[in-house]
Amino acid sequence: MARIAKITNQQILDAAREIFLEQGFGASTLEIAQNAGISEASIFKRFSTKEELFFASMGIPEKSPWGQELDALVGKGNLKQNLVKLCLQILEFNRQVMPRLMMLRSRGNAIPEMLNRVDSRPSRDLKTFTNFLEKEIEQGRLRTSNPKTIAMILLGSLMNYVFLEQMHPTGDAPIDEQMFVHNLVDIVWEGIAPIE
Repeated sequence: MARIAKITNQQILDAAREIFLEQGFGASTLEIAQNAGISEASIFKRFSTKEELFFASMGIPEKSPWGQELDALVGKGNLKQNLVKLCLQILEFNRQVMPRLMMLRSRGNAIPEMLNRVDSRPSRDLKTFTNFLEKEIEQGRLRTSNPKTIAMILLGSLMNYVFLEQMHPTGDAPIDEQMFVHNLVDIVWEGIAPIE
């Protein structure tokens, strides 16, 4: 008798995403397991909590991919170019995550309270970006200014770009992403560039 193929984590995440998008965070893990064709216990052998399963299925990591490399960039290379690179990474991350969260909200489906807390993943991303900018200010690579405001301007503008992109009927961007990011960084740079 042939051995039954083992289900992958990705198959579990796909099944979970489908159920969570339909029902929100309140969906039952039993229903997710049935959708994946496994036992409920099998889910918790791979994902320690329902929240972990939810965030993994929505593609929202504990720490964003772009945030993981910020410490390595402090004080290195051309800061303006680093900001462009980071903004492009943030834009791509938002493209993956925002449509799923918008779908949940539009259907009135709940998301874990963790997103609404002070130590939520979005709050941590803001703090990570703010800390990066603080370190660059301390090294004299940016003009003395409020790093949290700078981070919020950049993050908010990038989220808005993705939002408008999602709302456009053909799915096209309102303006070319490369042009948008370069223009955004140029405009912000005028106010934060170190005084020579």
